[in-house]
Amino acid sequence: MPKARETVLEIDLKALKHNFEYLKSKLNNNTKILAVVKAFAYGSDANEVANYLQSLEVDYFAVAYASEGVALRDAGVETPILVLHPQAINFKTVIERCLEPSLYSAKIFNEFIAIASEEKQSNYPVHIKFNTGLNRLGFSENDVDYIVSKALETSAIKVKSIFSHLAASEDLNEKTFTERQIKTFKSISKEFSKAIGYQPMLHLANTSGVLNYPEAHLDMVRTGIGLYGFGNSKEENKNLKPIATLKSVISQIHTIEKGETVGYNRAYKSEGVEKTATIPIGHADGIGRQYGNKKGFVTVNGNKAPIIGNVCMDMIMIDITNINCHEGDEVIIFGNHPNASQFADATNTITYEIITAISQRVKRLLIKG
Repeated sequence: MPKARETVLEIDLKALKHNFEYLKSKLNNNTKILAVVKAFAYGSDANEVANYLQSLEVDYFAVAYASEGVALRDAGVETPILVLHPQAINFKTVIERCLEPSLYSAKIFNEFIAIASEEKQSNYPVHIKFNTGLNRLGFSENDVDYIVSKALETSAIKVKSIFSHLAASEDLNEKTFTERQIKTFKSISKEFSKAIGYQPMLHLANTSGVLNYPEAHLDMVRTGIGLYGFGNSKEENKNLKPIATLKSVISQIHTIEKGETVGYNRAYKSEGVEKTATIPIGHADGIGRQYGNKKGFVTVNGNKAPIIGNVCMDMIMIDITNINCHEGDEVIIFGNHPNASQFADATNTITYEIITAISQRVKRLLIKG
């Protein structure tokens, strides 16, 4: 891969393909794959990632909001797109752009039926979300009769799938809870299908569900973090490849004397003669202030360099006292070694947070392999 000359996020499509094929190998031939590409495809590049996965014949995409689905349609994505958290104000746009809404409450359900009827739709595909223990969004098990009766009253919509979301599938200490969720969802599915008179598509498993609970694969699985190279465990991380590498460069090197300070609020004080380097990336780019004062580190020429002082909006400073390097040299914030999971561990946060936080002002560079 080319050496960075500015702050860039490299996106490796070969790694994406590897992850897709690895996750697919865990499924039987009849189980569909839905790729979650919300939040700019977990901080990478949703348009490029979705179009590449479309070329690999992924079955479905999911986004959080309607605007994300519109952006994918504008980028040429024709694969079905599930909108996981639509708002009623966007329902006309959802229909205009052939997006498929998740309906998770009586209010949202009835409002979409009204808009679909007004727009003279017939059998418009919708997905019904059930809450089985995450307690975030979704109908309860007791709502089955209500949903079915409303759905059968109108020809404007047709329930294409019913689904739920596992709350702790990555934590095997919560296996009993997860198995109870699976059992509850299968019970809901049986009751729903019988009442509505046909079998909607069923999906429940997220990435950790794919890896840990094959009995939850059902008709389709939804994978997000796994596609981007993380399996929510050290063991599975070895089988996946991070698709994103965040790189920058050394802008300037300083030699400071004992007792001199670095950065805002004089947060770092030198204990002797030291060398520091300034890097053009900061909290406006997704490297939060919590990584300052030696909590986080970057890699320069294969060596760990702690972040010193407070993280600035557009810059960080690092200690390079014992590292042979020069202005213009490449700096790795995260990639393969260390990966984003290890970077996030420094402040007890999660991989999801660090990779989705990378600002859109950071240049994306596609590596096609």
